[in-house]
Amino acid sequence: MVKQERAARTRKALVQAAAEVFAQDGFVLASLTSISKKAGVSNGALHFHFESKQALARAVEDEANAVVRAIAVPAQAGGPDALQRLIDATHDLMGRLDQDVVVRAGFELGSGPPRRDGAADLRGQWQSWVEEVLKDAEREGILAEGVSAAEASITVVAATVGFEQLGADDRTWMSAATLVQFWDLLLPRLASADALGRLVSSGTQGAVSTRT
Repeated sequence: MVKQERAARTRKALVQAAAEVFAQDGFVLASLTSISKKAGVSNGALHFHFESKQALARAVEDEANAVVRAIAVPAQAGGPDALQRLIDATHDLMGRLDQDVVVRAGFELGSGPPRRDGAADLRGQWQSWVEEVLKDAEREGILAEGVSAAEASITVVAATVGFEQLGADDRTWMSAATLVQFWDLLLPRLASADALGRLVSSGTQGAVSTRT
């Protein structure tokens, strides 16, 4: 059991270190030596857990993918209306991107040269989820007159993916304040008059962590 726990800690340290190196240097320039050094383990220990840099990248993306799924699951489970669930999820995602280098690196890896190792398409997954939630909003009748789920999803996906990419160099793009400004601008055009009055652009209490 002790040996298994030690192995799990080493693997976790390697994934964390790989995420930091990938986020800083990019996949192509990242070296296994840099990753093992940052993790505080030998190259041999790295290769025991991961056979290649591609395998490490896949592990980072898999962890980031799990986070995106975890954000989507409660947002799909009901509760507030669909638009509020969408607002809350964008705050959750941007908070994770801002605070968790593994999630940030997982998304950034997807913007590099294509890799043929079954890498997760995190932006594609996010796009699909946004589209489904906005279809729910359309079915609920809470979109503004003349606004379709397809049209709305283009705007929301483009903006949130843009915040994620711009946030790699300037973290204020992923801040709660930036998202609030975005939703305050978009919601009067997106939501029906009845829905608009009950929507909270800063996220509902308990749905998101406090950020600046």
